[in-house]
Amino acid sequence: MTRRPMARCLAAEFLGTALLLAAVAGSGIMAERLAAGNTAIALLANALATGAALVVLITVFAPLSGAHFNPCVSLYAALTGGLSWRTASLYMLTQFVAAILGIWLAHAMFGLPLLQVSVHLRDGPAQWLAEGVATFGLLLTIAGAVRFSPAGTPMLVGLYITAAYWFTASTSFANPAVTMARMLTDSFAGIAPQSVPGFIAAQLLATLVAVRLLPWLFAKT
Repeated sequence: MTRRPMARCLAAEFLGTALLLAAVAGSGIMAERLAAGNTAIALLANALATGAALVVLITVFAPLSGAHFNPCVSLYAALTGGLSWRTASLYMLTQFVAAILGIWLAHAMFGLPLLQVSVHLRDGPAQWLAEGVATFGLLLTIAGAVRFSPAGTPMLVGLYITAAYWFTASTSFANPAVTMARMLTDSFAGIAPQSVPGFIAAQLLATLVAVRLLPWLFAKT
């Protein structure tokens, strides 16, 4: 594959991550406004919009940066030799900054105050376990797709996240940048600051488990 200039890769990660968070938060705000208090309908709308956005964003940006949009994905790539540590570090920094700007973009589109802090608690061992499962499942999906169905990766990731919104108790953040950014929206998609450390710890632990297992599972020999 042709080596892309780093600036173009970082631009792809920036735009992809920002638009992903705008989709997550924006669809959550819209769903909450239109669902008339029906949380199930709001979650369904939020999940479908997020999954659909992922399919589009991964399809468009994967040829440029790999379409990580997620520090766990970049960390996994660095730990398994698929990405240099310098590139992974730049990706992760870009993802965190872009995720916050994506939240602010969603607030601006819906006429909400840009600066908010969520009060939505998501605490406890069940939530942390759910985040570990969600993150491991995401990395499993990506690694398996890259190994056996590269062209299907965008659809597979989008479908997985849509499903994981529903089968995990945490609604599948599965992404430290997403988790940090969603702390800054007091909307349907938000997470209270005190809930963030447990989520990120679970995500990182799941990534380390994936690093140990998935390269062996999907080895070519």
